[in-house]
Amino acid sequence: MSRTIIRVVALALIFLAPAAAAQIPAAEYEERRGQLAAQLGDGVLLVLGAPEPPQDYLPFYQAPTFRYLTGVDEPGAALVMVRRGTSTTTTLFVRPRDPRTETWSGPRLGTERATRATGLAAVTADRLHPVLDSLLGAGLALHVAGEYRLGANAAPPISYDQQVLERIRERHPSAALRDVTPLVRRLRARKSDAELTLIRRAAAITVEAHRDAMRAMTPGWNEFEIQALIEYDFRRYGAERPAFASIVGSGPNSVILHYNRNDRFMQAGEVVVIDIGASYAGYAADITRTIPVSGAFSPEQRAIYQIVRDAQAAAERAAQVGAQWSAVTQIASRTLAEGLARVGLIEAPDATYDCGNTGSQQQCPQLSLFYFHGLGHGIGLDVHDPDQALGAGGTTIQLGSAFTIEPGIYVRSNVLDLIPDTPRNRQLIARIRPLVTRHANIGVRIEDDYIVTAQGVEWISRAPREIDEVEALMRESYVGPHPRRAEWVDWYR
Repeated sequence: MSRTIIRVVALALIFLAPAAAAQIPAAEYEERRGQLAAQLGDGVLLVLGAPEPPQDYLPFYQAPTFRYLTGVDEPGAALVMVRRGTSTTTTLFVRPRDPRTETWSGPRLGTERATRATGLAAVTADRLHPVLDSLLGAGLALHVAGEYRLGANAAPPISYDQQVLERIRERHPSAALRDVTPLVRRLRARKSDAELTLIRRAAAITVEAHRDAMRAMTPGWNEFEIQALIEYDFRRYGAERPAFASIVGSGPNSVILHYNRNDRFMQAGEVVVIDIGASYAGYAADITRTIPVSGAFSPEQRAIYQIVRDAQAAAERAAQVGAQWSAVTQIASRTLAEGLARVGLIEAPDATYDCGNTGSQQQCPQLSLFYFHGLGHGIGLDVHDPDQALGAGGTTIQLGSAFTIEPGIYVRSNVLDLIPDTPRNRQLIARIRPLVTRHANIGVRIEDDYIVTAQGVEWISRAPREIDEVEALMRESYVGPHPRRAEWVDWYR
């Protein structure tokens, strides 16, 4: 099948999905709230939406916990659920309509439209604290879910949620308090079909941006030029924003995990790590590709790249429904270690070096000199979202999981200067220094997104990733944006 046909098929799969499939129905939000209420004792649950930015010309991003339970994407809102026995009363607090203010920041829902949109009773936000005062004054416990650090760890700076809570506690110091955020995170760990559709769309948009970045990559360009193209594609295809700060790291920046200054001129002979993700309807993708600036990998770059790709492939084979995430991680790490030993960057797959400080000498895997992050994470309303396999109430891959697999190798030019000076380490340094010098400033990360449906684990981020695929696409010329098609308009509705 030609690359042109593959591209047409890929675009059809992305853009022909009906718009209705991207909507989360009000009934699903109601079900989420019901599941949460069933786990609460008697009391008042408070979930705050994000406040309006201090300057109304700055972008607004809704708090994910509030969005998960309401679907409301407007500043200054709050949700209050009152649980008494088996009875639950739910109220949405929103800003009132204000034509004068709306001239500057756009139309508000107001109470009537909020009720129509959500099915919830809605009152104006200025009633929130009087209502809470009345409920807590009657002796009800206070449950909170959001961005909180309670107890001894509640040190500055504190979140907006925490600031509001402190005001409430000043007025009701004897009220029983419970942070139920872990309950919400466990609910968020299992994605519904509607959520998986949104994640799939976010990934599809991100794949198109990666493909254009590969075509456009040119020695001498600045990293921010590729970033600009990527984020243009995000908006063109209906994403509201990047899900996180886009990473375009070339040469020495390729070995910095969360580099995002994106202001270096890229040179032929270097690799560039492009770690990006679109946010579509609040749901994030997270996809990384590593590509050669000049369009072809050098022998050293190919060797490191293939090790990382082999580790990812091994992890993919192990990542089946019911699999323990720890076992997936171990397989990827073993593959990385075996590869690094083959090229001579470590002495053996299980080799260690002296680490820690002089008063507490320890042994660390030599692998950790070149691979020092986790294999993956959940994706959803947050780019690092709760997932059933990665600590949100479980350890195995389950139906409704959405996660990444992202092994990497990073050969920092100064890595040997960072380890303790011991006789054993000096011998290690003498052995591997020539290999470190040869591979210096080669950072490779390959990250893909996966969802779990009734059909099993599905790879949804199908940007080119095999060496020959990447180099073939980079031989194509970037000729500008695709002609706009009528189907794309649905992505904005």
